[in-house]
Amino acid sequence: MTGIAARLIAELGDVVSVDPIELEAMRADRSGHVSSAAPVAIVHARSTADVQATMRIATETATPVVTRGAGTGLAGGAIATSGEIVLSLLAMNQILEVSSDDELAVVQPGIINADLNAALLPRGLWFAPDPASKYISTVGGNIATNAGGLLCAKYGVTREAVLGLAIVLADGRLMELGHRTIKGVTGLDLTALLIGSEGTLGVIVEATVKLRALPRGGIATIGAYFASVEAAARASSVISSSGLRPAIMELLDRRAIAAIATHLGLEARDAAHLLVSFDGESAQAEADAALAIIRSLGGDAELTTDAAESERLFAIRRAFHPSLETLGTVLIEDICVPRSALPAMFHEIGEIETKYGLEIPTVAHAGDGNLHPNFVFTPDPSDPTGVPENVWAAADEMFLAALRLGGTLTGEHGVGILKKRWLGDELGSDQVDLQRQIKTVFDPLGILNPGKVF
Repeated sequence: MTGIAARLIAELGDVVSVDPIELEAMRADRSGHVSSAAPVAIVHARSTADVQATMRIATETATPVVTRGAGTGLAGGAIATSGEIVLSLLAMNQILEVSSDDELAVVQPGIINADLNAALLPRGLWFAPDPASKYISTVGGNIATNAGGLLCAKYGVTREAVLGLAIVLADGRLMELGHRTIKGVTGLDLTALLIGSEGTLGVIVEATVKLRALPRGGIATIGAYFASVEAAARASSVISSSGLRPAIMELLDRRAIAAIATHLGLEARDAAHLLVSFDGESAQAEADAALAIIRSLGGDAELTTDAAESERLFAIRRAFHPSLETLGTVLIEDICVPRSALPAMFHEIGEIETKYGLEIPTVAHAGDGNLHPNFVFTPDPSDPTGVPENVWAAADEMFLAALRLGGTLTGEHGVGILKKRWLGDELGSDQVDLQRQIKTVFDPLGILNPGKVF
């Protein structure tokens, strides 16, 4: 046992684990990245005091700390390696307060997104951030990565749902950020700065989040097929620019449809698929208008107002990533472009497939321009990430194409380890330097999630 592990155990007791099996699991997340060695200890924090004590010891000994929730990240942002402490917040999973009058909740970071909504359902309230991982990801992790998801085109990403945070700084100090009020412009907005910071600035130990009343009315869902993914993307862009606001608008290319059909034992249709869903009291009228647009642009479409049928359609969409995992190792990418640039981005992906001899099944949250191109490959043992060089080269062209189209390297997964090498391409050297300086203010010793993002 290392000296740092022994000190943690002496001060924190049985919340500290040095079990080799547990430590080994901390080397990876759902990105497929694996660190070179296991960390020295895991602190399963049960309270803010446990987090503060961990950070005080880490600062006194200059020991790096990786904060971790459920480990569902897709950018390698919460994997740990030799000499590091993993600070797990999964046991801090309580709802501390729900205010129906103010439409807010105060929660600990380890609560699972879907569990929070299950608890809110009897009150007719809802936490809107809706990542695909909502059944397994924590609210703290959603905040740390500014998670998006299927519903964010209408209801916003995680940042829009956070009013305030309690954080523990690198030296163990506890700080309250933000407000319980909808408005609040006192000083700099440090709450917004922490959202999406991927554990590099502080440890979130409590969050005050906005709630919404559950939508009233029904649901209306359109399933449409198009001869090309570019045509489907154009239709999604026209729907958005027409003033309609779908709750969900998902686009799947031919390769995605084929993979899902094989996985589920369904008959595949050689076409791109656009799935559009409206909710609320105007759902039927909006869906009728969207259906007319889709058909005018060459789509073969059907509309349903049956909730069970809508859920069946979205279950097929959610089967996309499991279907790819049966084919090999998957690098799930995450780029975002302006909605009007979706057809051009799909065209670029097609060109990259041809150039590198790859198949890149792609789905998109078409309502906000967020694409998830997926590379399926056999791991390369000569690369520490396991990703073959031709896949990295194809990804490089894809990221740069997204930037040329006015987009971004990551819409919702974060930078982590995966996209560090392209950070300067998007931000420029001056902004990267400024962001590093900001990190130094919060974390002078550089012990919070080192090697990630910057």
